[in-house]
Amino acid sequence: RTAKYLPEEWHQHHYAQYHHAFADRDCSERCRRQAQSLAAATATLAQRTQEESTAKVGERLQDLHFWKSELQKEIQDLAAETELLAAQKVRLERALDATEVPYSIATDNLQCRERRQPPDLVRDQVEVELLKEAELIRNIQELLKRTLMQAVNQMQLNRDHKQICEMDWSDKVETYNIDEKCGRYNNQSTNIQFHPGSAKFEESASTPETWAKFSHDNIYRAERERLASVNLRSLIDNILHDVAEDLRMQCALVDEAFAKRCEEMEDAKHKLEHHLKKTLKEIGDQESNIASLKQAIKDKEAPMKVAQTRLYDRSFRPNVDLCRDPAQFRLISEVEELTESIELLKKQLQESEQSLRNLEDTRMNLEKEIAVKANSIFIDRQKCMAHRTRYPGVLKLAGYQ
Repeated sequence: RTAKYLPEEWHQHHYAQYHHAFADRDCSERCRRQAQSLAAATATLAQRTQEESTAKVGERLQDLHFWKSELQKEIQDLAAETELLAAQKVRLERALDATEVPYSIATDNLQCRERRQPPDLVRDQVEVELLKEAELIRNIQELLKRTLMQAVNQMQLNRDHKQICEMDWSDKVETYNIDEKCGRYNNQSTNIQFHPGSAKFEESASTPETWAKFSHDNIYRAERERLASVNLRSLIDNILHDVAEDLRMQCALVDEAFAKRCEEMEDAKHKLEHHLKKTLKEIGDQESNIASLKQAIKDKEAPMKVAQTRLYDRSFRPNVDLCRDPAQFRLISEVEELTESIELLKKQLQESEQSLRNLEDTRMNLEKEIAVKANSIFIDRQKCMAHRTRYPGVLKLAGYQ
């Protein structure tokens, strides 16, 4: 406008300026009060939320420490259990190796006894017990091999679950260190800075429930395998104890059968030797008897010659003197009697000679039987029973040595 202002307009203008300035100041004062109140409120809120976050991080640290401790305990328990199972595995291997000696003894005894001569080549109680022993050892070896494989598999399962727990424990340790560092952060920390975009949840992030369940399941599975390992160790201990007892019991039965059989053969040998002694005496007596019979037959030659010579000479009696007198009859009967006696003596000689031959055959058979018995006793006592002294003891069979 080009016209001058009126005094009223001038006053209104200044009043308007005053009112506008007052309104602006009043608005500014309200704004300042609101700003101070907001700043105080946000400062309080920031402090409270930071304290709550720090407390939550502290609680999380406690949870981490709990699971970390549980995992560490389970790892240590699994490691200790695996070491104990490894010791039992060594016992199984020693016991399995120890069964080779009894098996070689049993098979060697059976092979040695095959060199017995008839009629001692018999399936006696010793052979029955030796066959039982060989079968028992084969069954025990199969059992020990199966148990050894179970121990190897269980040790591998222990190591696998120990590794799983170690990986979980390692994650817990790393997370614990991160959260512990986060718990130490404060407004005066020098290593803090802005990280835009960090305030978000990762899609692959777990929930507290799944996080706790993960470690719980790992520990549960590890404990299950550890208990299985403990049970397997107890089973191995029982198996080794029973194996050692069974082998020593069967060994005692075999030794007893050997002792009884040797006693029987010694008795049979003594009886055979007794009969041989009597047979040899009878052979000597029979030889003397044969010599006596031959001499008796020879002794009849002179009387026969005398009688026959008499008869021959009397056959030259002349004419009527060639008489059948009593002398002639007696001479003839004498010759007949001598002839009959010689025949009887010869028959008796034949019978005696046949008896002597029979005695000689009996002597040979007895000597052969005695030799067979001596061979059988030598095999059983000097070969088999001497070899059985190398039979392992209970401690070696149980895998302690």
